[in-house]
Amino acid sequence: MIETPSEQIRLSITNRVATITLDRAEKLNAVTPDMSAALVELIDALNDDDEVRVLILTGAGERSFSVGSDIRSLDAYATPWDFGNRADYCDAIRASRKPVIAAVNGYAFGGGLETALSCDIRLASTTSSFAAPEIKLGWIGGGGMSTFLAHAIGPGNAAVMLLTGDPVPAEQALAWGLVSELVEPAGLLGRAQQLAAVIATRPPIAAETAKVNLRAAYNLPQDAAIRYERDLQTISFATDDAREGRAAFAEKRPGTFHRR
Repeated sequence: MIETPSEQIRLSITNRVATITLDRAEKLNAVTPDMSAALVELIDALNDDDEVRVLILTGAGERSFSVGSDIRSLDAYATPWDFGNRADYCDAIRASRKPVIAAVNGYAFGGGLETALSCDIRLASTTSSFAAPEIKLGWIGGGGMSTFLAHAIGPGNAAVMLLTGDPVPAEQALAWGLVSELVEPAGLLGRAQQLAAVIATRPPIAAETAKVNLRAAYNLPQDAAIRYERDLQTISFATDDAREGRAAFAEKRPGTFHRR
């Protein structure tokens, strides 16, 4: 059984879906250095657990998904170099082989926005809002903020967020493509679990390969991306799960997949 290495991070695993909850609602789920290190450790452990196929990341309470790093904790780093070389939870989320769904239940500000952007799918409550407020404090985001915003909503819209630091409401985030769906607050986690349950039924190697390929698709030139996709298709086609998928189709029955 995987244990969470921090009291401020909750983990539940049901039907191959792991739900990670940032549990510091009184501080808007701001992430301390200890929480960041714990997230890195937890996601690494979930990566190696074949019984987990999908991750959901959310925040405790309805007010905030996360407002990113706890500003009061940043001076604990001895030097800016130490700060820049810290174990970063956004890096860990992006390194997850398993698909990750963000259930954004309120403020996604600063590192909280970077956290959501690091996930593969973003669902949000109708009361959520999004901001890159670092510019107001004299710095910029460092967890992939600019590149992921530009890819998600276009460079012009990203510039509005990055240069003003002002919040974007849920409806605008949906219109810009920052999130895939808006859900009433009471139904947000249920909708995330519903989507995760569907993904968890898919052959896990194929799901993990699709995730890797999607990232390559928007990083590589088109011709290289197509060649890479074909190579990945060939590899996944040779798995036991793919053989089971073809057999299940021919026999008109549900497939049983074992990540082999």
